[in-house]
Amino acid sequence: MRAIDLREHERSGPWPLSAAERDALRIVPSLVVEPAAGREGAYHLTPGSTVGAVEVGDLSVSIRPKLDVARVLFLAGYAEEEDVDVWKPERFDFREAPTLVEALAPALAAAARRAFAGGLLHGYRVEEEALLTVRGRVRVEDQVRRRLGAAVPVEVRYDEFTDDVTANRLVKAAAVRLGRMRLRRPRSRHELRWVGGRLENVSLVEYPPAAVPEVTFDRLNERYREALALARLVLRHSSFETGRGTLRAAGFLMDMNRVFQDFVTRALREALGVSARVLRSDDGVAGLFLDEGRRVRLKPDLSWWDRREECAFVGDVKYKRADDGAPNADLYQLLAYATALDLPGGLLIYAQGEAAAHAVRHAGKRLEVHALDLSGPVDELLAGIGRLALRVRALREESRARPNRDGGLGGGAGRHEPGEERGSRGD
Repeated sequence: MRAIDLREHERSGPWPLSAAERDALRIVPSLVVEPAAGREGAYHLTPGSTVGAVEVGDLSVSIRPKLDVARVLFLAGYAEEEDVDVWKPERFDFREAPTLVEALAPALAAAARRAFAGGLLHGYRVEEEALLTVRGRVRVEDQVRRRLGAAVPVEVRYDEFTDDVTANRLVKAAAVRLGRMRLRRPRSRHELRWVGGRLENVSLVEYPPAAVPEVTFDRLNERYREALALARLVLRHSSFETGRGTLRAAGFLMDMNRVFQDFVTRALREALGVSARVLRSDDGVAGLFLDEGRRVRLKPDLSWWDRREECAFVGDVKYKRADDGAPNADLYQLLAYATALDLPGGLLIYAQGEAAAHAVRHAGKRLEVHALDLSGPVDELLAGIGRLALRVRALREESRARPNRDGGLGGGAGRHEPGEERGSRGD
């Protein structure tokens, strides 16, 4: 096996690649593959903000995040799971893990051991079969239609008490998915095989990343919470093996742009005490346009919608450094949002940088820039979210206090048009 180690946003190489490997690496979003000058079959590789690992034939490519592995998993897990305590750094020891996959494998195995210590979770599942004896209830309509009055076999429906339940299926699917990656630590491979062995009688389900089922917790399955949090994270960010020319590729990949945006969005909702239908992300907004002709669609990362379906705050989240100030393009984008929604201003949130504020000439709008320190202690990071929440609320109140042309409060231009998607009417 050949291994290539890359680092987020850093140019590396040149690396020898076959034409098939070069083409297969195109499955990695934002990875730039450039031919090396004067060298046949050699390429420079420059990752973007997508981190993780991908395997192509006998080639294993790892993209390490600039942040600590523990912090990346905290951000991603916080954004996706109900129980924040599961993702506190002290719950898992990621200090020696060089990559995301190498960190997740032992963590999942350890969480599974704790979950299974009280025995595998069992539950009832409805089964429908044709049997030679009656069990449960006879499905009369199916019996008549399929058997034409014959006495046996009997079409029945019954409840099976089994360990082949969703919680166990999720853990097994995640363990198998990680086990398909070429883990460099023998102990990690052994631990994942142990998890699979304990779940030998559980069905292996290939969950698509966008269709990983939710699990409702109660006193019976609470002990599975950590294992399921890790399993769901693995399944949401790992891909099936896919063919690319003559090679097959599989990977575990995280888009740090999306991870950061989802973390900030959920953390702000918690700090503000509002729902996802009040403080909306870009995928929760429809019917917003920059122009009167409704051709230039707008999808801000953050927006606050009040009872009358009026937008009272707008913001954008950027996984980038703003040490030298916010880039002009980002400020223009925020200005477009504030102008189209008739708001007095907006908020830009960066992963690193200095706070600033820009009063736009001849427009009467104020564009604020704030940043979060992602590398510091978790408590300080969440405290930074709390300070951001105060600014969000202040900007929202400033918008609500402005009289509009109708004599009411709030910017009328921010209303959803009739027939467009609507959200909550409460805040």
